[in-house]
Amino acid sequence: MCLARIFWHARAVPGVHETFAFVALAANVIAAGWGAFSWWRGIVSRAFWWILRVAQATVVIQVLFGLVLLAEGHRPPDDLHYLYAVIPLIVALVTEAMRAGASQRELEEVDDPDALPRRERILLARRIVLREIGIMTVGVVLVVTMLIRAIQSGS
Repeated sequence: MCLARIFWHARAVPGVHETFAFVALAANVIAAGWGAFSWWRGIVSRAFWWILRVAQATVVIQVLFGLVLLAEGHRPPDDLHYLYAVIPLIVALVTEAMRAGASQRELEEVDDPDALPRRERILLARRIVLREIGIMTVGVVLVVTMLIRAIQSGS
């Protein structure tokens, strides 16, 4: 119900789309910063995944706002805006696919993970999660770049 109200306001005021662009940008900058810090420091951060999912949701909501405005006949001044608006979704999907393969690459280096001592299994899991955080952080940095370009081309 709340999301329907937001979309109604997006229809009524195209400025909501422009304003929410900065919310999406801020959420993704926070995710990129936290991910980079966690990866650099070797911190297996559960909070990163929550922050990342919120950032990804803001991008989806922003694209939905744009689609509502597009359906109503609003057009950005630069057609590249469409490209910069859609690329973050593609980047998110590609990085999620790469993340799924990260554990496989780590496991290929181990003959039998189940035969490892408990400590070694924990360290293996830690390496997998840190690799996933690194992959997703690079993706979020790319998303931030595209969001900046979307804001510039849509203004």
